[in-house]
Amino acid sequence: MMQYLKLVVSCPPPLRPSSSSALRPKPLSSSSSSAPSCIEHTPWSGLQSWRESSLNPNRFWGPRGPQPLPKPSPSSLDPKQSSIGSASSLAEMGALVLSTSDPASKSELSHLAYCRWRGENLPVGVSRPPDRPARPAKPELVSPKDMPPPKESGLPLNAYMLHNLAHVELNAIDLAWDTVVRFSPFLETLGEGFFEDFAHVADDESRHFAWCSQRLLELGFRYGDMPAHNLLWRECDKSSDNVAARLAVIPLVQEARGLDAGPRLVQKLVGFGDNMTSKIVGRIADEETAHVAVGVDWFISVCQKMNRAPCSTFKDILREYSVELKGPFNYSARDEAGIPRDW
Repeated sequence: MMQYLKLVVSCPPPLRPSSSSALRPKPLSSSSSSAPSCIEHTPWSGLQSWRESSLNPNRFWGPRGPQPLPKPSPSSLDPKQSSIGSASSLAEMGALVLSTSDPASKSELSHLAYCRWRGENLPVGVSRPPDRPARPAKPELVSPKDMPPPKESGLPLNAYMLHNLAHVELNAIDLAWDTVVRFSPFLETLGEGFFEDFAHVADDESRHFAWCSQRLLELGFRYGDMPAHNLLWRECDKSSDNVAARLAVIPLVQEARGLDAGPRLVQKLVGFGDNMTSKIVGRIADEETAHVAVGVDWFISVCQKMNRAPCSTFKDILREYSVELKGPFNYSARDEAGIPRDW
């Protein structure tokens, strides 16, 4: 049994999903990975219902919460009017989303891609992701240490926090699609459910970005009005050659931080007096539970294929890829999502 699933991204086309030569062992620095996990994994109770849920059309935030768009754009009515309509596989659609620079179009095309996947029985297929997702000219991307503080951003505190969240959600769209496309050659090993789940995650994230973007406009601003950090994609790059590392670094670290920060952000917005934005952020934080739970479930599945213990493998990956877990942790939300505390 292979000890580690690894994608050799430099291999020339054609890509073959069943090619065993594209998978090879990668040793880790610790020998503890064969040790048993200390705490048994308890899956999120809502995982199966999330997987079986209908398409969610509620991409507009109305007076009473999420609802369908009051006046859908022509392309949202007919996928054939977009580039997504000519794609022949899920992976090809994902690559098109990744190659779209306009944030609103990226969000909408992501939803159209998932609609086609759910409704047309398309294959997963095989494609290549771009080296970097297409991005608009603004916002300027800077290192986290160069991010302006709220008072120097030109935005009020509520818009500042919402802009940061919009940036996270836009990156989350790309992170989910990159996972689908990058690992599409390994359909035979991972199974179709892996790609189904991460396409679903991408659709959720596209809806979250739409809510954030809409609310920013209502506040008199738009995405791109202040700089944004480049941390998220930098972390994604670390795991571009390894599916187990991708699952550990993105859902189990980056997205899990949303479980930690969400309630604090909601309270700050309430304190600022922006109840509408606080409700949007609260809903997004609640829905992120599914994304973390998906990551936990597939990480454990991959570890089982490698005959490795998830707990020690997770710790080995974080050490190997120099990823730091930063608190404070929202243990109740993490427990609900199924992250064992000994991880």
